[in-house]
Amino acid sequence: MNDIIYVIFGINTLAAAIRITTPIALAAMGGAFSERSGIINIGLEGMILCGAFAAVLGSFYTGSPWLGVFLSLLLGGFIGALFACFTIKFKADHVVTGVGLNILALGATTYLMQVLWGCKGSSPNVKGLSEVSIPIIKDIPVIGKLLGTHSPLVYIMFLLVFAGWLLLFKTPLGLRIRITGEHPEAADTLGINIKGIQYFSVILSGCLAGLGGAYLSLGQLNWFSMNMSAGRGYMALAANIFGHWNPLGCLAASFLFSYTDALQMRLQSLNIGIAHELIQMLPYILTIIVLAGAVVRSRPPAALGEHYETNK
Repeated sequence: MNDIIYVIFGINTLAAAIRITTPIALAAMGGAFSERSGIINIGLEGMILCGAFAAVLGSFYTGSPWLGVFLSLLLGGFIGALFACFTIKFKADHVVTGVGLNILALGATTYLMQVLWGCKGSSPNVKGLSEVSIPIIKDIPVIGKLLGTHSPLVYIMFLLVFAGWLLLFKTPLGLRIRITGEHPEAADTLGINIKGIQYFSVILSGCLAGLGGAYLSLGQLNWFSMNMSAGRGYMALAANIFGHWNPLGCLAASFLFSYTDALQMRLQSLNIGIAHELIQMLPYILTIIVLAGAVVRSRPPAALGEHYETNK
C-alpha cells in the first residue's frame, strides 16, 4: 500500500508527467488557435506523427537534431496548410478531412520508413536532443527534481504556452482570431481578412503539433516508430476542449492526461493484482470521460465548423 501511495504522489511520477505533457500541450495549443478561428482540427494526430518523422529524417541526414526540429516545424506547417486548403478553400467537412489526414499520415510515414530505411517497425537511431539543466532551479529542493533537468523542448513548450496565451488574449491579432471564430460576419464587416486569419491559425496549429512530434522522436527517444503519436493528438483535442480553448487551460488539461499516463507506467512495475492491459487503458479512459463531459459543459466558438463565404 505504501508503494502505491508513493507512486501516486511521488516526485518521479510528477516529473515523468511533465515530460509526457510536452507533445500533448503543444498540439492542444495548436488546436486552440485553429478552433478559435472556426476550424475544427481533428488532424492533430497526423500532424504530430508527421512532425516526429520529419525530425528523425532531418537528424538522420544532417546529423543535427535541431535541424530535425526545424524540419518538423516546416512539415507540420505544410500539413496544416494542406488541411486549411481543403477546409477553407474547398469547404470540405472539417472532421472528415481531419480523419483522412490522420490515416494518410499513418500510411505515408510507415511507407516512407520502409523505403528510406528498410525497417517496418522503427527507424535507425539518430542523434537526439540532450537534456539541459537550469543552474538555479536544479538546486532547489523538490522543484529542482521536477523542473531542473529536461529536454530543451520542455522549456520551449512552457515559453510557447505563455506566448500563445499573450498572443490570443492580449494582442490585436488574437482578437481578430477570436472574433473570426465567434462572429465571422462581424469580422468581415470590420474588414478582417477571415481566410487569412484562418490560414494563419491552422498553419500555426500544424507547426505546434509538428514540434510536439519532434519532442517524441528526438526529446524522449532517438528514433521514429510506426504510429508513434499513439493517440496523443486525440488527447490534445480533448485537452483543448477541456481547457476551454485557452493555451493555459490546455497546459493544465494536458498535465492531467499526462499524469495518468505516467501513473499507469509506474503502476505496471508494481504487483497490485490488476491486469497490465487494464492499467494501460487509464489515460484513454480518462480522455473519453473528460471529452464527453467537456463537450456538454464547454461552449465552443460560435462559428466553429462553419463555412463562411466572405462578401469581398
